[in-house]
Amino acid sequence: MRESCLHMSDGRALASIARCAAARFGRTPPVTNARRSRVWLFNERGDRVGVIVSAGVQPQFGPGAPTLYLERRPRRTRRVRVASPARAAFGLLAALTGLAAAAAAQSPEDRGLAIALEAERRDSGFNDFTAELTMILRNRHGQESTREIRIRTLEVPEDGDKSLIIFDRPRDVKGTALLTYGHRVGADDQWLYLPALRRVKRIASGNKSGPFMGSEFAYEDISSQEVEKYTYRYLREELLDSVRTYVVERYPVDRNSGYTREVVWYDCTEFRVLKIEYYDRKTELLKTLAVNGYRQYLGRFWRAGEMHMVNHQTGKSTTLLFSEYRFRTGLGARDFDRNSLRRVR
Repeated sequence: MRESCLHMSDGRALASIARCAAARFGRTPPVTNARRSRVWLFNERGDRVGVIVSAGVQPQFGPGAPTLYLERRPRRTRRVRVASPARAAFGLLAALTGLAAAAAAQSPEDRGLAIALEAERRDSGFNDFTAELTMILRNRHGQESTREIRIRTLEVPEDGDKSLIIFDRPRDVKGTALLTYGHRVGADDQWLYLPALRRVKRIASGNKSGPFMGSEFAYEDISSQEVEKYTYRYLREELLDSVRTYVVERYPVDRNSGYTREVVWYDCTEFRVLKIEYYDRKTELLKTLAVNGYRQYLGRFWRAGEMHMVNHQTGKSTTLLFSEYRFRTGLGARDFDRNSLRRVR
């Protein structure tokens, strides 16, 4: 076991990579046949607040690209001498030497997790955004009904994102709003405002597999898809509509999920989700989501123009058409408190 010191200012890059394992200490997927390194983090006062990590490489992100997985925190902090940033960086580099040779032995669980983390990393930093969307509901006979909706999303770096969905049309659902507090660990909090009753209804965790406003999207589909909500397994690479993709299987951690597993297709270039298959509690294929029409905003953030969900067991489908994306509009926490449900305009 090699030990090295890593100054906190140098360790910030570890946060997005290690966050998933940080949520569940001691349950980090092992890095098969990779060299193990102990890397301590220090704060500016010299207190050891660091973590023990396993080191591996993710070949799909470039030859020898290092990835660190958090295993556990030390039980108590103690004051020690801080290594200089240069010395700390050198120590970390030395600790990771030779990891490229272990890339071929990387387990499917490690690689699946790494792909999900990279997708999350690329979408971090948007702060907030708003959009308008049209929801088209189709029954098994092809008959359609349409709803006009607005959405607002606030990024919460240390937890799941917050979102507010507001229905504008038709008249019978106007003013209906869903507020979601996503969480990296534990069940999300969701409240539904019903203007006809003038009351806010909390969505119980056991009911989040139910359909959202009569659509083929469940309440859990509407929540932010945080990495910690699943465990992962890399399956293969394949072409999807002429696009090279990584295919990853993920398993919900929440026992109340309506799904036993989901199969996700990420494009290999930008790590955008292109397709998801959902399998029900009987392990049978329930739904398929196709995501299309991506556009890039602020030179970095990709957002879909269309999401099409098909329920294979009922023959129903729902299409979401997105438009008018606006980023960094100045939304804050007050725009997403429970009182905001009653004052939506």
